Amino acid sequence: MQKKITVVGAGNVGATCALFLAQQELGDVVLIDILEGVPQGKGLDILQAGPILGFDSKVLGTNDYADTKGSDIVVITAGLARKPGMDRLDLLKKNANIVSGIVDNVVKYSPDCIIIVVTNPIDVMVYLSYKKSGFPSNRVFGQAGILDCARYSTFISMELGVSPKEVNAMILGGHGDSMVPLPRFSTVSGIPITELIPPNRIKEISDRARVGGGEIVKLLGSGSAYYAPAAATVKMVESVVHDSNHVLPCSVYLTGQYGISGVYVGVPAKLGKNGVTDVIELKLDPAEQQALLNSAEIYKKSIAELGI
Repeated sequence: MQKKITVVGAGNVGATCALFLAQQELGDVVLIDILEGVPQGKGLDILQAGPILGFDSKVLGTNDYADTKGSDIVVITAGLARKPGMDRLDLLKKNANIVSGIVDNVVKYSPDCIIIVVTNPIDVMVYLSYKKSGFPSNRVFGQAGILDCARYSTFISMELGVSPKEVNAMILGGHGDSMVPLPRFSTVSGIPITELIPPNRIKEISDRARVGGGEIVKLLGSGSAYYAPAAATVKMVESVVHDSNHVLPCSVYLTGQYGISGVYVGVPAKLGKNGVTDVIELKLDPAEQQALLNSAEIYKKSIAELGI
């Protein structure tokens, strides 16, 4: 039976997600937004791309959550985007209100679904969604590390003049300035980048990856990235729909792994038909471990601020 996938938010990220989902025929797509006409128009536009791109997934744009009933997967992209100079945590309270209302409707109409959160600040919004929904933690997780690793891989491939397909980068921690790039776990055709790039350049590349989203925000002047975030999100949906058990860096709930409990943090996780099926625990050195703990503490403070 064809999966039903709802994308909440018909902005740039949400609409691009809907296009990629339909193009890859991962399921029938419902695109929902509070703005009248916007999801309907974008949904119809995507549907009309089917004969050209060669897909036959159904795409429905709507303002009514009743149309999302029985969704297998719900992707939450709705929320306010960062503006130049705005830290991710500046979005905290405003997006918390938006996400809370969305989750209420998701639980009402699709109580058995898997929730994938994209709204920033991701690690906090995932935790909020988990608590608000009452779903088990394996069915609520966030898109974070895949995007960060893609940016890191891109910069590494640019530095070395190699195909990005040859690069496998690894980043842990929160999605944002507190992320933890791991050069010794990042490779080019299996060769650690620590053997290919001088330490000073690795630091510069790592720092650029850490602020990769902000770099795009500044260049655009208005709005934020959406092609790569959408692609990263669809990669997660693909692993769930196909029960592929891909190991992907995601924002997942930790229960003692890496010495962290009770918070969502970006780490490698195995994704299958039931959501998160396993958390992969890397052997970190003391500096890496402390950086990850520091990242987790930032989001614990944000959770406390929200009073969740």
